Amino acid sequence: QVQLVESGGGLVQAGGSLRLSCAASGRISSVIAMDWYRQTPGNQREFVARITTGGNTNYVNSVKGRFTISRDNAENTVDLQMNSLKPEDTAVYYCHSLVRENPFTTTDYWGQGTQVTVSS
Repeated sequence: QVQLVESGGGLVQAGGSLRLSCAASGRISSVIAMDWYRQTPGNQREFVARITTGGNTNYVNSVKGRFTISRDNAENTVDLQMNSLKPEDTAVYYCHSLVRENPFTTTDYWGQGTQVTVSS
């Protein structure tokens, strides 16, 4: 299993910055990719950013140029640097990992979520 713990959420004014961090523990060697998702009340969880074990990244269009995902393999952490925040970025942000269980199956693991609120 993989355990994920997020930190770094909070309240910020529009145009400000926040940095989210996700600390992973457990079967780290089996992680294929780490992602950030976000969710607002009444809506489905939305993909925000991904980083693979190879360091490849991709982002949802709405955050490109503003958010940066990075990982520290030595510390087993994945961060999301969020700049130029907008009120529409307000959501609960979740860390997610995709873990290879065996050659045929993968498992999704989620953190508990951290609230990000951007005031206008």
